[in-house]
Amino acid sequence: MSRMMLMLLLCLSVGTISVVHCGNPYLFFTWNVTYGTLSPLGVPQQVILINGQFPGPNINSTTNNNIVLNVFNNLDEPFLVTWHGLQQRKNSWQDGTLGTMCPIPPGTNYTYQFQVKDQIGTYMYYPTTAMHKAAGAFGGLRVNSRLLIPVPYADPEDEYTVLIGDWFTKSHTQLKKLLDGGRSMARPDGVLINGKSSKGDGKDEPLFVMKPGKTYKYRICNVGLKNTLNFRIQGHSMKLVELEGSHTVQNTYDSMDVHLGQCFSVLVTADKDPKDYYMVASTRFTNSVLTGKGIIRYENGKGPASPELPKAPVGWAWSLNQFRSFRWNLTASAARPNPQGSYHYGKINITRTIKLVNSASKVDGKLRYAINGISHVDPETPLKLADYYKVYDKVFKFDTMKDTPPATAADKITMEPNVVNITIRDFVEIIFENPEKSLQTWHLDGYSFFSVGSEPGTWTPEKRSNYNLLDAVSRYTVQVFPKSWAAIMLTFDSAGMWNVRSEQPERRYLGQQFYVGVENIARSLRNEYNMPDNALVCGIVKDMPKPAPFSM
Repeated sequence: MSRMMLMLLLCLSVGTISVVHCGNPYLFFTWNVTYGTLSPLGVPQQVILINGQFPGPNINSTTNNNIVLNVFNNLDEPFLVTWHGLQQRKNSWQDGTLGTMCPIPPGTNYTYQFQVKDQIGTYMYYPTTAMHKAAGAFGGLRVNSRLLIPVPYADPEDEYTVLIGDWFTKSHTQLKKLLDGGRSMARPDGVLINGKSSKGDGKDEPLFVMKPGKTYKYRICNVGLKNTLNFRIQGHSMKLVELEGSHTVQNTYDSMDVHLGQCFSVLVTADKDPKDYYMVASTRFTNSVLTGKGIIRYENGKGPASPELPKAPVGWAWSLNQFRSFRWNLTASAARPNPQGSYHYGKINITRTIKLVNSASKVDGKLRYAINGISHVDPETPLKLADYYKVYDKVFKFDTMKDTPPATAADKITMEPNVVNITIRDFVEIIFENPEKSLQTWHLDGYSFFSVGSEPGTWTPEKRSNYNLLDAVSRYTVQVFPKSWAAIMLTFDSAGMWNVRSEQPERRYLGQQFYVGVENIARSLRNEYNMPDNALVCGIVKDMPKPAPFSM
């Protein structure tokens, strides 16, 4: 079938008419997901490839493009990919988590269909099934600004995607077995930059090439499993221009802490002697520091990179202060958060406050992670399907997790599906409180939110007086420093089932996640798209008749 014919069918299909937008361009992709053997840290191991690539191919799109992506699962187990940071407006059907979709069975395929609606910025994708992320199948995802909407800086000579992350030499199946057995994954073995780490023997090929005097845009994402990484480039400063989908006040940094799941865009000018330079990514807040590096080469440059690497800062207070220096560029022309008026977030009355405390303990002798005492378990039937088919009472209960942490001992954990019900268009304040000694990073699917404050200690209502209620960055992840809290605000205006998760796959897999059910009570297409015709069905709804579609 030709692509033009497929576009026509998509536009005419009754079931999918609400999830595609026929007046905007379409981008078509076909992905073959397979196993392969590579040696990212010098040790042969099984990795997951997409079209033979590790990391996977970069998706380059523009605001309001329609993405049609056919994934062939050639692994020996079910597989799903999530689109980290994309808002999927009214379309949690395509979100790629086990609470919203049935995984793609081995030997079959599924076609994702979604629109990158009203967004610009730097995002990524990665698998949410099992511990697949520890084997690869991750990659960069760009959403460029439309030509009619200028960005607040001159067009760079070129753009480069930089995927940094810690890495284990154990296979994803070995790591999953450790977790299933009640043990931790322990420490990673190294750090990769775009799936590699330079040996420094003079034989390394450059990851990127720059022309002298030109300015380049580097899109940097932490795709790792466990650690915050500090990123820097030998002899070069970085001007921050975008953070997780928002233009920022353009401060300049010598190095940047990139927490798990976070993405930045920086401008780097090739204004040094024409030779090789190292880009460096090293672990933060760890007793033993792991370092990965890669070569940036000046075009026609002569001379190797200096073996003396720039040093990372020490302590997490530096990182907290850097976070506080990030400000939203309120004068930039770009996609704004929805609803459009929500950029005046400081003047909106809070409808509901939810305080979340993370914890770690053991259940029947096995390690589990929890939020407010609930450790999430994925049921066989995805939560979204159970709710849509009106059989949720056979799969899960709403609001077993309360809006405040329990007064009982922190080590008491209940294992069950964890779903919070939120009324559509409520303006909600969420407090993440971290009593542990390690930094935590959280992500909310389907939305951006305003990260308004972060301080050491315990949160109380009086802390609101310290919030940034003017120009906090609209973003999709938030880090919570050890024995500290962080506060976010957002309007839940997009119906669906949305995942809130720890960005450490180990913690997510062992229960540190939950879902926000924003119900489409009116069953209206104004609030949510219909279930796609090609949606996979599984669990107790597999043989049930499909519910009547939403109406206008």
